[in-house]
Amino acid sequence: MPVIQPPSKVLVSGANGYIAMWTIRDLLEHGYSVRGTVRSAQKGRYIRKYFADYGEKLELVVVEDITKAGAFDEAVKGVDAVAHTASPVFSGGQSSDMTLLPVETAVKGTIRVLQSALQFGQSIKRIVYTSSGVAVMHEVDQPTTFTEEDWNLPGINALKEQGKNASDIVKYRASKVLAEQGAWSFVEEHKHEISWDLTVVNPTLVFGPAIHEVTDPTSLNFSAQLFYDHVADPAKSDKVARQSLSNTLYTWVDVRDVGEGQRRALETPEAGGERIIISAGPWRWQDFIDAANSLDPPPQLSKPLPKGNPGVGSQHSCMSYLDNTKSQRILGMKYRSIAEVTRDTFADYEARGW
Repeated sequence: MPVIQPPSKVLVSGANGYIAMWTIRDLLEHGYSVRGTVRSAQKGRYIRKYFADYGEKLELVVVEDITKAGAFDEAVKGVDAVAHTASPVFSGGQSSDMTLLPVETAVKGTIRVLQSALQFGQSIKRIVYTSSGVAVMHEVDQPTTFTEEDWNLPGINALKEQGKNASDIVKYRASKVLAEQGAWSFVEEHKHEISWDLTVVNPTLVFGPAIHEVTDPTSLNFSAQLFYDHVADPAKSDKVARQSLSNTLYTWVDVRDVGEGQRRALETPEAGGERIIISAGPWRWQDFIDAANSLDPPPQLSKPLPKGNPGVGSQHSCMSYLDNTKSQRILGMKYRSIAEVTRDTFADYEARGW
């Protein structure tokens, strides 16, 4: 029997995010009710409009600061499960005004959800926390396969060494590791008190169409903007060394599969207490570029498509391969292909007039 089933109510934190919006959509489409948290009423207006057809099945509450004690006390009351997606996102580059705030926010925000669930979530049966593939893998100099048993401990060491001078990507990686470790430690410490269990999903680099509020390509989140710059913008794509278009450094996943994975993790009894990588497999930019140029009819965009090196093979094996076997075995995941995500993402660009 599923841990939860429709019409159970699920709390989704950070409801206006790239992954969270698809998680909410998947839950609503499968008959669940959703309570989403946003940082302000203004951030909730677009969400209400987008999901207007679901009426009272969607409820939004304001949690201004997820790091404050008691931040989620009211939000967790009366829900059957929690999908915690709220966390600082990587913006790219180096922000001179950033200290260690993203790390503190990620760690504290995650612990606050768990504390509130412990104290006021009497009806909660399962919490699914969205961590990241970067909490699993680390930089390597030879092809390496990573599983759920691995942790990015070098990422924490890099943050300790660099401190406030660390780049945003170093802070982001460390925040994901520390927040997830904190979640598991909290559960272990309170295992005799909690009435729910924890599942952690670790999605890799996330691509796919956006349904959260965006105005132009520059307002896309980091991974979606990477995709646009490399696969849809010829000026930016041409600046990338042609060698890198055929390199395979990491694995990817469609954002819609991440949303589905969240729901399956909430429902599946065997997922309790598990850490699960969500990943479709290796990728290289040239594969997406070739898929875009193979679309028939071709997308009507404001710019011509990049060409790269059509049909070029990968120059080496995937450097950091994240094994998705567990997600298929426990959650029954079947992942979308490069052709599918490219087709649907470019349909989104065309609809937006990009």
